[in-house]
Amino acid sequence: MADRTHSSDGQQGNADITEERDEAATKRPVTIRDIAKKCGVSVATVSKALNGYKDVSMETSRKIRRIAEEMDYHPDPSAILLRTNISHNIGVVFEDDTSSGLVHPFFSVILNSAKKELERLGYDITFISQKMVGDSFLQHVRYRKCDGILIANVNFHAPGIIQLVRSEIPFITIDYQVKNHSCVMSDNEEGSYELTKYLIGHGHRKIAFIHGEDTLVTQKRLAGFYRALKESGIDEDEVSVHDGRYNDPKFNNEIVKEIMNSRNKPTAIMFSDDFSYIGGRRVLRELGYRIPQDVSAVGYDGIDVGQIMEPALTTYRQDAEGIGRLAAQKLIEMVVNRKSSIIEEIGVRGRLLVGETVRDIRNRN
Repeated sequence: MADRTHSSDGQQGNADITEERDEAATKRPVTIRDIAKKCGVSVATVSKALNGYKDVSMETSRKIRRIAEEMDYHPDPSAILLRTNISHNIGVVFEDDTSSGLVHPFFSVILNSAKKELERLGYDITFISQKMVGDSFLQHVRYRKCDGILIANVNFHAPGIIQLVRSEIPFITIDYQVKNHSCVMSDNEEGSYELTKYLIGHGHRKIAFIHGEDTLVTQKRLAGFYRALKESGIDEDEVSVHDGRYNDPKFNNEIVKEIMNSRNKPTAIMFSDDFSYIGGRRVLRELGYRIPQDVSAVGYDGIDVGQIMEPALTTYRQDAEGIGRLAAQKLIEMVVNRKSSIIEEIGVRGRLLVGETVRDIRNRN
């Protein structure tokens, strides 16, 4: 009998808890009308206070916001979208052929920085896939009702991307400029120029340059490379330029083998990025070459792992955080002020990081 009584009490307790949960679940959401009634002001005044209008006194605005918080008021996203045609949702289109995804050593920092800035400005982000809705980036963007799009590391000649950038939706690109549209560009020409001048300044003339795919980034880095050679009076026949891939050590490692097995071995190798240097470093060691005693090397990007290795990598650190932050800020400006936002190329400079992978051979016999 005692056991049955205990069971009955337990069932009653569970029923009470269930009723409380059901009541909480079905509780009507707080509206601005409820807040207006509680504050003794008009609905219009509450709306203006919550949206930051200046014609509501600071004291009244603070009171309304405090009571709204106490009443656990949350704006209805659907209602906001209907009223303002703004969803506060930004789409991110990012493709990565090396399958490193969100742990991409360079773009992960850019995307994280952009995410933080967008959240600070009151926006969510959605990663846009071509496979989600009708095999189309544009359809997915429209399905998610994105206010704008951040585009990075994509093939801008792909039909899906061309369709996207020709649409009415505001977008910002990183390290690529679509004609008559804004972009954020790392100063790749200056970075490559500084790295090349650093090598030349340490006596290196026989330089092997492994660059990435034929993109605007590569074209600018090549321009910086050749500008440094010309200023220093180095003939292009003294150097070698090789078609590699960005962030693809496996592919670039084969190029390193070809370079070091050739008759005219370089005294220094410029890698397309720090990640590829890490792979090439292992290949050089396997071939019996020491860095920098036998061959010097430089990278590009300035990822942290390159700085904790021994020897520390000499490289050019791109301001990835600055790129992401500025891209987010410009995109929101375009979303909010479509008619007054000007088209601009926003340049972001990096800096040379001097490590221990370049040997000074100016006095070598």
